[in-house]
Parts: sequence; structure tokens; C-alpha cells
Amino acid sequence: MSDEIHVLSAGAIEPGLLDAVDLFRMQSGRDVRITWATTPVIERRIAGGEKVDVVIATSHAIDGFVEEKKVAGKERVAIGRVGIGMVVRDRAPAPDISSVGALKYAVLDADSVVFNRASSGLQVERILGEMGILDRIQAKTVRYGNGPAMMEHLLKGKGKEIGFGAITEILMFSDKGLKLAAPLPREVQHYTEYAAAPMIAAPDGASAKKFTRYLDTPEARGMFAARGIE
Repeated sequence: MSDEIHVLSAGAIEPGLLDAVDLFRMQSGRDVRITWATTPVIERRIAGGEKVDVVIATSHAIDGFVEEKKVAGKERVAIGRVGIGMVVRDRAPAPDISSVGALKYAVLDADSVVFNRASSGLQVERILGEMGILDRIQAKTVRYGNGPAMMEHLLKGKGKEIGFGAITEILMFSDKGLKLAAPLPREVQHYTEYAAAPMIAAPDGASAKKFTRYLDTPEARGMFAARGIE
């Protein structure tokens, strides 16, 4: 048995997962090592043959891993869903995005628009495209590989700069100089669902299943819910 359980996880559920892992360590005495990556990167790493104990990614990605017989589908656990919000610096005015029309105006009026290349960023790109404004803002759009890099950019920004990302990731920076302006309007809001599953070729199969099942306990679910993961 390995000394630690290795988890490869998407970053959008980071705050809830960290809390859940802390409790798991106390209850089990086992250490858990988490490697964070965007879901597209996770898909590439698993396709490249990487082996970990537990994979946490979008439900769509886990579906693919089940079909490819990379993870144990019968042990799959739903983690929850995460919505998208607008983020601005603490001292910047929060634009009104209470309606689709207001959101469109806020985006066109911004000095720059920042989002990531992870699951939430791909959805933001789709939403802005469907609103008919993606091409109009290309010159002032900045993309980053993950949420934290995007947040760091905003912290150093000036003027009317806005960002879009997973609400859970935005809230992680609420004491670091950024704030959640608001969730996207209901008409265009998108929730990304996340799930966990042990890899079939996990280095420590028994512990992988034990940890995955733990994520489905009332204690763990409560921690995810407390961090905005529905």
C-alpha cells in the first residue's frame, strides 16, 4: 500500500476538496496528494498513460474515461456542480449583469475581458459567441491556462477590467483583492458538473475506492456545499 493517495483533480472544486481531504486525513491517518489541472489537461494526461489513484473532472470527461475503461464506472461519485460568475478587483465598481442585456453592455464597455481555457472558460466563450459579441471583443480578450493565473492577472490590472470564472475559484480570492460581481444571469448561466472515480490501474486500488466512497459521505458533501458546490 502506498503512503499516500494520489488524486488528479480539476481546480474548480478546490476549496471543497481541500476541506474534505483535511477531514479524511484526520479520520483515516492517510495522506492525500492532489495534483491540480484543467479538465482538458487531465484528459491529455490520462490519454498519455498517466496513472493516479482517483480522477476528479467534469462529468463529461469521466464519462469518456469510463468508456475507455480508464476508471471504474461502478465506483463513480457525483461531486456537484459549479456555476460561472463575473470577477472584478475589490475597489472596482461591480458592473450590472442582472440581465443578458446588461451583461452584454458590461462586456462591451470593459477595457479588457479575461477568462481561462478550462471548462468554465470554454463555456464563457460559447456564451459570448451566442450573444454575438465574441468577435467584437477579441482585441481586448486575454486567455489563461487556468483560473488562478487569470485571477493573478486581474489582481495586477487597472481600469475597467472584468473576468469570468468558476464561482468557487472567484470566492477563493475574496480576501486577496478580488470580489464576485455576480453570477451570470439565469438565462445564460452554465453549470459544470464534476465527478470522481478511481482509476482501474490505480497504484493503490483499495485506497482509491475508499477515498472515492468517502467523497459521497454526508460529511464530505456538506463541505462541498459550504464552498458553493451545489
